[in-house]
Amino acid sequence: MRGKRKIRIAAAVAAALFAVYTVFVYFLVSACLVPSFMDKLNAFEDITRKCYSEQVQTADIQENRTKLLTETGEWLETAERTKIQVRTADGYLLTAAEFPAEAGVEGTGDKWVLLLHGYTGWKEEMYQFACWYHQQGFSVLVPDLRCQGESEGDFIGMGWTDHFDCELWIAHILEQAPEAQIVLHGQSMGAATALLMAGSPEASAHIKAVISDSAYTEAYEMFGDKITEWFHLPAAFFVDSACVMLRLRGGYDLRDASPLRAVAASGIPTLFIHGDEDRMIDVNMSYELFEAAACEKELFIVEGAGHAQAQDKAPDAYYGRIGAFLGRYLQR
Repeated sequence: MRGKRKIRIAAAVAAALFAVYTVFVYFLVSACLVPSFMDKLNAFEDITRKCYSEQVQTADIQENRTKLLTETGEWLETAERTKIQVRTADGYLLTAAEFPAEAGVEGTGDKWVLLLHGYTGWKEEMYQFACWYHQQGFSVLVPDLRCQGESEGDFIGMGWTDHFDCELWIAHILEQAPEAQIVLHGQSMGAATALLMAGSPEASAHIKAVISDSAYTEAYEMFGDKITEWFHLPAAFFVDSACVMLRLRGGYDLRDASPLRAVAASGIPTLFIHGDEDRMIDVNMSYELFEAAACEKELFIVEGAGHAQAQDKAPDAYYGRIGAFLGRYLQR
């Protein structure tokens, strides 16, 4: 009897520990990937402060950024803009801003760019890029990715659910311009999304080039790094459990979101950009992506730039490099 009692106690303790662990993993996934939960924890503010503290703060970057934002604000005062929405297969309403190309601008035709923001971001962050593309004669589509900005959703997709969602924006573009030449330009998680789209077997033949700015190699690896950095926990112990929880709750596995695998399957010309002082996504990840890419490719490393700061550190070189790259793959 005493032995059976010990077994029952041990089983009860194990069940209680498992329940506590499950609740903690549930909390962990929510704290990293559920914006409504993150709001309750003030996580967005914490992430913003953390990101800012890890950026390079030099006088030239601040000056260039102020200039770019001023130019963007002036452009927005006169640029035609339309709010558009699409609904995903699982019922979420996604929102984007569309800037049609101006008639009479040199190069205007069927050139389109899809601009994709990063983790916990929103479409307005990409308006400075929209300004430049629009001035080059592009029509511009800038979405809020799933459950960020004005778009609905339950979980941040880390590029995986996003690359399916963005096919709806590609379809929208082709409805407007059946002969469209489409560029994908993303930063950070948005860059990962663009690479996953380009490496998909269903990638549209209308996607002619990808601009990958500060992409990571694997969402699984990024999630593990952030568990360690933000919560001071051993990633190896928790990240696999988080993947199981996310599969049950969000319908996808972080291991699915692998830009490194995607670039090996992509045939779409890709320009990889990264700052060499990026403390959020190590510059070596872009080196790895570049080496693994099977497509025509270029690598542009900007000295002295932090995470997604290449355009602020060296705007002329940044946009000059993009313009030259696209000039090789887009028809006038």
